[in-house]
Amino acid sequence: MAHTLSADTAAPPARKPKLDSDAVAQARIELAACFQLAAQQGFEEGICNHFSAMVPGHDDLFFVNPYGYAFSEVTASKILVCDFDGHVIDGAGKPEATAFYIHARLHKLKPRVRAAFHTHMPNATALCLLDGPPLLWLGQTSLKFYGRTAVDEDYNGLALDDSEGDRIAAAMGDADVLFLKSHGVMVGGPTIAEAWDDLYYLERAAEVQLKAMSANRPLKPIPHKVAQLAYEQMRVGDPQSARDHLDSGMRRLRAQGNLFET
Repeated sequence: MAHTLSADTAAPPARKPKLDSDAVAQARIELAACFQLAAQQGFEEGICNHFSAMVPGHDDLFFVNPYGYAFSEVTASKILVCDFDGHVIDGAGKPEATAFYIHARLHKLKPRVRAAFHTHMPNATALCLLDGPPLLWLGQTSLKFYGRTAVDEDYNGLALDDSEGDRIAAAMGDADVLFLKSHGVMVGGPTIAEAWDDLYYLERAAEVQLKAMSANRPLKPIPHKVAQLAYEQMRVGDPQSARDHLDSGMRRLRAQGNLFET
């Protein structure tokens, strides 16, 4: 299912960007933690899914996982730095082809998306296989995403060129979560922590919705006025809550002896 990137990544630009700042090192560690936490939660699918984040201080470079590694194998030192032309600026290996064509175009066309997490995690992806709106406003957790989602109704095969990456970026629009029908989900955020937080709670909301649907009883949607209120209440503290959530995950990884920081 996964594809190696066929673009010529052997001849990067002559300039050597500065990648040894504390901010760059911290971003690597946080992104590596997200790979490990996602693996523990069962969000990955083989070697096919991908997370990316813009490199601090460099608006033309992004981090992405290397081709051929499961999420549980990705540590800070294994994460690649790529430019928007497919050159690997730092790291060993290449990105998976669809990872490059989706993430490079998304980051370039949507500068507000500083972190982009794409998975085929089972519950959220199951909602992408249903006709009609994927996420319903039934429970409190789902309201974290009220008014923040978009749906790409037109599955178009694998993203193996710029045009498909452009199409996905356009479908995302101003949303933070894109449901890709017949495919999976893309979560974009202004920080790595916020992208992780949204990814985690999106899967939880999808899981609970599917359980409710499996009861074969009428579903009880939350009225718009209440849904909007709850959304606004949640969003006030979301950035700090996301930061605390990722910090908690990193503490738990360290307590387990996980080597994500290496």
